[in-house]
Amino acid sequence: MTSTERHRVLVLGGDGYLGWPTAMYLSARGHEVTVVDNYLRRLLHMEVGSGSLVPIADDLDQRASAWQELTGRQIRVVVGDLTDWAVVQRAFLESEPDTVIHYGEIPSAPYSMTNRERCVFTQHNNIINTLNILWALRDYAPQAHLVKLGTMGEYGTPDIDIEEGWIVINHNGRSDRLPFPKLPASYYHCSKVADSTNIEFACRSWGLRATDLNQGVVYGIDTDETVLDPRLSTRFDYDAVWGTAINRFCVQAVVGHPLTVYGGGGQTRGYLNIRDTLRCVELSTLHPAVPGEFRVFNQFTEQFSINELANLVLRAAHDFGIEATIESVENPRVEKEAHYYNAKHQRLLELGLTPHLLSTELVEHMFDTIERYRDRVASSHILPKARWRPRALVQV
Repeated sequence: MTSTERHRVLVLGGDGYLGWPTAMYLSARGHEVTVVDNYLRRLLHMEVGSGSLVPIADDLDQRASAWQELTGRQIRVVVGDLTDWAVVQRAFLESEPDTVIHYGEIPSAPYSMTNRERCVFTQHNNIINTLNILWALRDYAPQAHLVKLGTMGEYGTPDIDIEEGWIVINHNGRSDRLPFPKLPASYYHCSKVADSTNIEFACRSWGLRATDLNQGVVYGIDTDETVLDPRLSTRFDYDAVWGTAINRFCVQAVVGHPLTVYGGGGQTRGYLNIRDTLRCVELSTLHPAVPGEFRVFNQFTEQFSINELANLVLRAAHDFGIEATIESVENPRVEKEAHYYNAKHQRLLELGLTPHLLSTELVEHMFDTIERYRDRVASSHILPKARWRPRALVQV
């Protein structure tokens, strides 16, 4: 397929923070889009007592209706659970996809570490639904290209450069190209590692084609499509279970709470703007893997430590007229707080990605949105409750 062809795209997890903007982005560019979701993310937010700071439409039918009203373009909706084989069969048979974009997983490390039930549920949901998708690809759409959202958290923080998915290893006089070693950071990340293993095996065994997008931390509220109408808004999460550090810092600054840095604050990760996520998915769609190929793109544009991120938000807050402060709190996670981190991320740049870089101006725009909805902030859910190590094992 070429960039001028119209693709039939199946977006799994199409009600989510990234799934819904992706569906609109591709629809706006002439692709035929079907979305699948069972609203699990919304239900899990209710379970932990949190919700999107930015109000969102009640369901996908409302979102799709608003999109069609405003643009004349249709996004088809399938409501169902991807761990249900009948739902997956229906989605594939009705949409006949050229590309399958898979966001449809529980995306929270803290949720997976809260207790046994949530850990098991996360792994069951994520691994089983991905296996269902692989079998549907094999049986109903063997030429389709799977674009799977992975995570940079699969790699952990090894004391060597992180390659894009594969590494050449020389050992005892012999050499081979092997999957890069994984040091996942939570049971959620472990489920992502299992996904990568299962997808690579399916490509090697059945000749499927797949791109694993090991994504960094995404930030940003608006895309070209979400700003067209409030009914098209995507969610903005800031709480300790579903939010990210930059979202938490921005909300804390606006409501007058110190920016809470976990531990020493040297934890370094890759970050990217939501607009770049959409472009990366588009580039992967327009330039698919070949049959039998499992390729990995490290999907981020910049690296920041938590301290660097907090100080950037602090500068933006002062420019915005907010007197913010930074406070170190006990780290609820088991992780290195000072470490080497150099992850390669060239392949999407080579395909044509032009990054939107993080700036104090962008953070101030986030402040504007947070200020507008500050009465929706659930302050009691900002600080962490889930802990990686039982308190009985914490050394005092």
